[in-house]
Amino acid sequence: MDVSKISINRPVTTAMMVLIIILVGAVALMGLPMDLIPDIEFPVAIVFVQYPNAGPEEVETMVTKPLEQALASVENMDEIMSMTTEGTSIVMVQFAMKTDMDFATLDMREKISMVEGFLPSGATDPMVLKMSMDFTPVATVFVSSEKPLAELNREVEDSILSYLERSEGVASVDFFGGIEEEIAIEFDQERLSGYGLSLSTISQLLAAENINMPSGEVSKGSTKVIVRTLGEFSSVDEIRQLPITLMDRSIIHLSDIASIEQGYQEQTSISRLDGVSSIGISVTKQSTANTVEVSNGIQKTLEQLRRDFPELTFTIGMDQADYIKSSIYSVGESALMGAVLAILVIFLFLRNLSATMIIAISIPTSFFATFALMHLTGMTLNLVTLTALTLAVGMLVDNSIVALENIYRVSQHEDVSSSKEAALIGSRQIALAISASTLTSVVVYMPIALSSGIASLLFADFCWTFIIALIVSLVVAITVVPMLSSKLLDRKASTDYLRIGKHHYNYRLVPYFTRFISWLTDYYGKAIRRALQHRKKTIVVCLIVFIISGVLVGVVGMEFMPASDEAAFSIQVDTPYGTSLEEKDRIVQQIESYILTIPELEHCSMNIGVTSAFFGSQSSTVGVMLVPKQDRNRSIWEIIEDVRREFSTLPGAEISIIETSSITSMMGGSDIAITVKGSELGVLRSIGDDLAEILLSVPGVSETSTSIQEGSPEVRVKLSRSTAAFYGVTAYQLANALDSSLSGTSTTNLKIDGKEIEVNLSLSDAYGSSIDNMQQILVPTASGASVPVGQIAELEIGNSPSRIDRSNQERYITVNVSVGDNDLAKVSDGVFAMLNEYPFPEGYSYEDGGLYEQMVDAFGDLFLALLVAILLVYMVLASQFESLTQPFIIMIAIPFAVSGTFLALFLTGKTLSITSFLGLIMLVGIVVNNSILLIEFIKLRKEVMPLQEALVEAGTYRIRPILMTTITTVVGMIPLSLGFGDGGEI
Repeated sequence: MDVSKISINRPVTTAMMVLIIILVGAVALMGLPMDLIPDIEFPVAIVFVQYPNAGPEEVETMVTKPLEQALASVENMDEIMSMTTEGTSIVMVQFAMKTDMDFATLDMREKISMVEGFLPSGATDPMVLKMSMDFTPVATVFVSSEKPLAELNREVEDSILSYLERSEGVASVDFFGGIEEEIAIEFDQERLSGYGLSLSTISQLLAAENINMPSGEVSKGSTKVIVRTLGEFSSVDEIRQLPITLMDRSIIHLSDIASIEQGYQEQTSISRLDGVSSIGISVTKQSTANTVEVSNGIQKTLEQLRRDFPELTFTIGMDQADYIKSSIYSVGESALMGAVLAILVIFLFLRNLSATMIIAISIPTSFFATFALMHLTGMTLNLVTLTALTLAVGMLVDNSIVALENIYRVSQHEDVSSSKEAALIGSRQIALAISASTLTSVVVYMPIALSSGIASLLFADFCWTFIIALIVSLVVAITVVPMLSSKLLDRKASTDYLRIGKHHYNYRLVPYFTRFISWLTDYYGKAIRRALQHRKKTIVVCLIVFIISGVLVGVVGMEFMPASDEAAFSIQVDTPYGTSLEEKDRIVQQIESYILTIPELEHCSMNIGVTSAFFGSQSSTVGVMLVPKQDRNRSIWEIIEDVRREFSTLPGAEISIIETSSITSMMGGSDIAITVKGSELGVLRSIGDDLAEILLSVPGVSETSTSIQEGSPEVRVKLSRSTAAFYGVTAYQLANALDSSLSGTSTTNLKIDGKEIEVNLSLSDAYGSSIDNMQQILVPTASGASVPVGQIAELEIGNSPSRIDRSNQERYITVNVSVGDNDLAKVSDGVFAMLNEYPFPEGYSYEDGGLYEQMVDAFGDLFLALLVAILLVYMVLASQFESLTQPFIIMIAIPFAVSGTFLALFLTGKTLSITSFLGLIMLVGIVVNNSILLIEFIKLRKEVMPLQEALVEAGTYRIRPILMTTITTVVGMIPLSLGFGDGGEI
């Protein structure tokens, strides 16, 4: 079917189709969700179990190991890793790429169910979750007020959270930094035991008395009436007056043996924003929700909150949508600038306004058609897909340029009767050539889009967007361009002036550009003749250039992803276990005070003692949000380096600075992660500390840290079983009595004015002030009497590990190495050279990981994709030319394009990253396109003249369209390659 002929003969139909495409594309664009990166499903799932009050070693033995053994047989499992802390077990299962995670999690639940009955009775049910970017809060809101913190806490918990929970797309909200009310009931043990009572007895009594519950039905005539027993406490005084029946049948009141006060729980966390005491609220979005839409909803909710609670101050400390919108706007602006530059280049070459307008119309048509197809395939408008469109701007017009230039050449130099005939002949002549050139550009992306490696995980949407855009541009070139050319193309020779009515406006730049192109064409013809006359010398020069580029491969360096200035970083402050909240606050205030003096600062948030499953409550975090990079003179890396120098040593704490990076952070880990495996935690700690110190001496290493945290000091209570058996006391009863006495116990809540306040029972603080006092804590016996702890158990002080990490059922620790903005590959070589010299004890070994491992895997995938792309290009060319040898003539340009790539990286000071490697693969498809056009013309000329003359004439005749397509491709990419604005570094 001759689609060019149909489009030329039915111009109105073609025009309507274009308008429909633009309309549908515009609607699709408005409906495309905006996000920073594509929705990536990681092949990772976690199992989360809590076992309250159990130490890490107990949790490891009783929870983590059984789970690991059960999950070891899960299908498609690559690795099992676990992290065990006090009272918590997290088991992470990593699967093969492109595993169906819905099926995988079902398989995990089935395996876990087989051992669930063997887990400790006090452990929670295992929770299986798919790892997702949605675990990370999309926004953090800080609430401050002149009110007391406890009153603010109550208002946030009772009212503010519900506003945010109702916001569109919000999955959950959590708050931190507050202090909660409680009813504290404190007993004196001697008085308690004097009445023959215990904490557990009182706890059970309170829970039994404080209830409202249904009690059946009673008939009242022909009606059934529900019976309810009402026993809930309505005030603190009612708790004080609670009657207690003693063994001798006498009655006392709770206030006779305890002090009962309404007050506040001990503060366990502190939150500030810009130095002002606040309560922080983290907002997590639903998995299917759009980040920008959720952010807009949160903004509207905050406006409502400010109206309803004028006495409170609401400030957004972090909002992912800000960077997303800024990045997409920046990249979109680069796409628009690229399109304008491409159109200007076309005008300089053609010197024909109507011809330029034809190309200008083809660009939005291609774009809107691409948006429509993106919407149909479920893609989002994000940094990756928009970057693909921006890079495709110049290439989108390539097919249209070739088609238009050939139509224009036919109208000027061949015997045709009309523009319609010129459009038909010209489009037919190049239809096969541009189809083949488009196909070569498309097939180079297929290996990445269809593979299952890290590169595909990150850039599959990039490849599909590019493929869609190129196919659309081909359709436009063989339908819309011929139709517009038949109607709009002026067959008169190009001029150096613009005519509007009776007036003529000279293009001052055009004559100079035209003369330059004429000179270049003439010089190129002479260069071809000279190269053909000195073939051996030409080959030698080419080989020298290729060898030099090979040397540059080792000079430019490598990194996983280009560093991206997202205007945010965090400082993690680790303090020894047992450090008081006040001491942590004093340490963090030193950092906070310095951060608040940074001129580029927008917000500084501070969280102390906020418990995390991964870091524990000993880690405090200072979050730093900077103004956008275009509004400051220093980069984020310069500011981070200043902070690192300022706090290189901080007494009482260790700090690590974590730069916010949306892509590298989701891939996980530090620049280089050294996993040291072995059985004994003490030996692992020693090796980890040694390596952390030794690796700091490697050139390029800016910071090292280990996953080992300071052990938690503990009092070990060892039950004397024979003595305990005499009194009828079990280990569980002993542990329960100590827990209730020292930590307190909560068994009920008091409802006052619609809010619930926790009722906590405990012994006076004196019993937890020393080990001697602990020995006096009484434990209920089987006879109803009590026995002191010291009489049935021995107490000693020791240390327990705060965290135990395991990989494939073997213990390990991690040494994290940061390289800053240095060459990751070169620094890694130095790190591994040092590791190879380290004397690891027998039974202990190391493995590499982190972004370095991801980089090696990704480069391996991309190198394989490059080889497959070259093979696919060969197959396309062999099919087009019906020859097994001619494709090699065309593909000889590929090695020299690679040479140019490494020369460009060297001159611009850039490294070889997975994005520049992606550009290298793109180049394979681009460079052969010019050769295809040249070979096609040579074959036509060879029929009427000697081969050498055909080569020269083909080169001089085709240099113009080749230059046009090449320059438009290049200038279309220039705005993005300059890296201005957020997201431009990628």
